[in-house]
Amino acid sequence: MTQRPIFATPQDAETAFYDALERADLEAMMAVWAEDEEIVCVHPGGPRLTGYAAVREAWRRVFQSGRRLQVSVSHQTHVQGPFSAVYSVLEQVTMAEGGVVRAPVIATNVYVRGPMGWRMIVHHASPAPSNMPIESPKVLH
Repeated sequence: MTQRPIFATPQDAETAFYDALERADLEAMMAVWAEDEEIVCVHPGGPRLTGYAAVREAWRRVFQSGRRLQVSVSHQTHVQGPFSAVYSVLEQVTMAEGGVVRAPVIATNVYVRGPMGWRMIVHHASPAPSNMPIESPKVLH
């Protein structure tokens, strides 16, 4: 069995998540996730999936179509403490073949730090509202 990578920062895990998504690499995708029955994943318009097996199966189905995605991430905002980090991003997804652009998605990714580095515990993606401003806010609160 291949050793899982150790992500030294939550940004390393975030980068690995989007890299695995674009490559449609199930093993790389699941290496980002915590091996825990409390992890949660919600794909746009999909149900709330809980647990490692359910999350893995959902990503397997996403990747089995063979369609490659290109994901451009913008509007990144994150908050980090010593043991947890939350990222909120706008994802613009394009089908690699044919350049078909899908509706933008707002995603929240939550990471925790453990003995094996940073791991994802939540990915929640929802369709972005059509009136979402293009510019990121300069001051959050």
